[in-house]
Amino acid sequence: MARELIISLDAMGGDNAPDIVIEGANIARERYPNLHFLIYGNKTEIAPLISKYPLLADCHELRHTEKTISAGDKPGQALRRGRDSSMGLALQSVNDGEACAAVSAGNTGALMAMAKFMLRTMPGIDRPALASLLPTSRGECVALDLGANVECTEKNLVQFAVMGAAFARTVLGLKKPTVGLLNVGVEELKGNDVVKKADRILRETSLPMEFVGFTEGDGLAGGEVDVVVTDGFTGNVALKTTEGTARMISNLLSDALRDSIWSKIGYLFVRSSLKGLKDHLDPNNHNGAVFMGLSGIVVKSHGSASGAGFASAIGVAADMSANDLFGKIAADLKSFEEEQTGVSQEKAS
Repeated sequence: MARELIISLDAMGGDNAPDIVIEGANIARERYPNLHFLIYGNKTEIAPLISKYPLLADCHELRHTEKTISAGDKPGQALRRGRDSSMGLALQSVNDGEACAAVSAGNTGALMAMAKFMLRTMPGIDRPALASLLPTSRGECVALDLGANVECTEKNLVQFAVMGAAFARTVLGLKKPTVGLLNVGVEELKGNDVVKKADRILRETSLPMEFVGFTEGDGLAGGEVDVVVTDGFTGNVALKTTEGTARMISNLLSDALRDSIWSKIGYLFVRSSLKGLKDHLDPNNHNGAVFMGLSGIVVKSHGSASGAGFASAIGVAADMSANDLFGKIAADLKSFEEEQTGVSQEKAS
C-alpha cells in the first residue's frame, strides 16, 4: 500500500477487549506499515496497553470515551444511547471521512443496526449482507449472507453475488471468481423459487465472475466455488457448522495423538503438517466479516478473537480500503443494471 490508510478501532468491543484490540493493531501494523489508527475507548485502560508496543507510538490517535456497547444491549438500545460509545464513534469517523474503515469485535446486532443507520446502503443495494472468508480444502472462499438477512428475495441474492465477487477480487486477488448459489442439490429443478429465479438471472450476466449455478454444502467445504451465496439463515447455520466441525477435528486429532506412546512418537514425524492443518482451520486466521453494501467499510471481528485474529480483521479492512472495494461494486452494479435493462427491452420487443 503506497498511501496511508486510517482505520478506526472500537477498542472496547469483544470478550477480551481492549487487550486483544491493541495487540491486534500492533500485529497489523507489522504487516501493513502504512496503517494509522483512530482508537476509541477508555483512555485509562488503553494507554498503558499501547505503551507496551513501540511500533504503535507514532501511528495512532487515542480518543477517549467511557461509554461502551455491551454484549447484552439490544440494537434499539444501541441506536438510542450508543452514538457516543466506542463503537458509535468508530463508525462515525468513517461516516465523517476521517477513517476509511471501522473494525469492531463488539455486539453484532448493535454494530449492524448502527452501521446501517449511520452509513446507509450503497445506491443499487436493497439490503447489506454479512460476508466473510471460510476455510476450504482448496484454500478460502467468500460466503454471504452469514446472518444479516434471515429471508431474502432473488434480487437480494443477485446483489449478494455481485458484492461477493467484488470481495473475492479485492481480498483474494481473483480476476474472475467462480460464484455459486447454496442449494439442496445441483439440478435446476432443486430448491425454492427464490434460488431458482436468482439462478436464471445470474446465468445471463457478463460481469467479471463465472457463475456456475448451484452448489451443495459439501461443495462449500470442498472449495468448488470462490463465492458462495445464500440467505442469512442458511448462511449462519453453515458458518457455525463449519466452525464447530473445525474445532471437533482439532480436538479429535489432539486426543488421538495423546492416546498412546506410539501415537506420541508418530506425532514427532507429522507435527509440522498438523500445525499447518490447525492453522488452516483456526477461525482466527479467517477472521473479519464485512457488512457488504454499506456506504463505508465496516468489519466485524469474532468477539472471542485473539490478538492475531483481530489483526486479520484489520487486514481485511486494509485490503478493501486499498483496493477500492466500493468502486468495484459500484461499477459492477451499474453494468448489471444496464444488462438487465437491455434484457427487459429485448423481451418487450
